[in-house]
Amino acid sequence: MKRPTGKPAKGRQRRARRATSVDVARLAGVSQSAVSRCFTPGASISEKTRSKILAAAQRLDYAPNAIARTLISGRSRIVGVVLPNITNLFYPEVLHELSLRLQAAGLRVLLFNVPYGQQIDDVMPDVLQYQVDGIITSARCSAAVGADCRRRGVPIVFYNREFPELPGSSVKCNQVAGAARLADLLIDAGHRRIGLIAGPDNSPTAHDRERGFVQRLRARGVDLCARAGGDFLYDIARAAARSMLGQPRRPDALFCANDTMAFGAMDAARHDVGLAVPDDVSIVGFDDSGPSRWRGYDLTTVRQPLEAMTAAAVELLVQSFGQPGMPAARRLIDGELVVRSSARVAPPASD
Repeated sequence: MKRPTGKPAKGRQRRARRATSVDVARLAGVSQSAVSRCFTPGASISEKTRSKILAAAQRLDYAPNAIARTLISGRSRIVGVVLPNITNLFYPEVLHELSLRLQAAGLRVLLFNVPYGQQIDDVMPDVLQYQVDGIITSARCSAAVGADCRRRGVPIVFYNREFPELPGSSVKCNQVAGAARLADLLIDAGHRRIGLIAGPDNSPTAHDRERGFVQRLRARGVDLCARAGGDFLYDIARAAARSMLGQPRRPDALFCANDTMAFGAMDAARHDVGLAVPDDVSIVGFDDSGPSRWRGYDLTTVRQPLEAMTAAAVELLVQSFGQPGMPAARRLIDGELVVRSSARVAPPASD
């Protein structure tokens, strides 16, 4: 039996034709280029014309085709955001800020996660196949990948990292100065047996924080009494703190190179060793990630200037669009010391 004509077969209904910019322009009585400007962030168009176009678009249920616009303009308006170890408490906050800033600039985020310790090289072919307009990353890339991005006209901004040997601008917190302020705080409070739980050996951020802290201790006549690696991870840092604080000559203060490790150290002190924080041991961290503000931790730390760093990173990236010869810029932004109850502080000076 022949299938009745006039109706498409079930499951094969023809998709309704989508309205185009030509349809919107015809209904609104404007040019197609005016429709394009209306839906392009930052483009010049009068409010009267914009209102006519938006009314026509709503009536026709029209939405711009981002893929078609990419083919026409040669710009995807997509930024590849490449972050390492996104389970680190710091990076979800970074991603939140970057997404807001990039969206406000009319750009969209394409996220790639690089396992900690690996290079961006492993995911770069995937990043570039999406024709991204630029890349913001906290991961290290090789010189060859950096040169390839420059050849393709894809600018890179390194976030909270600095690699002077690579093509690309950088924005970072002044890790050295922030760690030095924590050292001052502990020494001023009377601590002399001070331990350190360090980040990964291959992390520039961990190196900067340790260097700033140790240099300030030595400048003030204090040496570390204990050191262990914590890899920026809670469990490893908790085990390291348990071992340190279980010694007869235990530290009376610990600097942990990020907040996650400080949480592990505080839990080790309280629950594994039976010490009071800060009466028996002061513990400080670095980042000011969300849980540091929780009552259970109330951590003294250095707040990384996320908003300022993110604004600078997006600004540098947008400035570099279409300017392949633009020289790399370096932005170094101070963090803020945040004093809470996890560490003793110096008594107020008497008059």
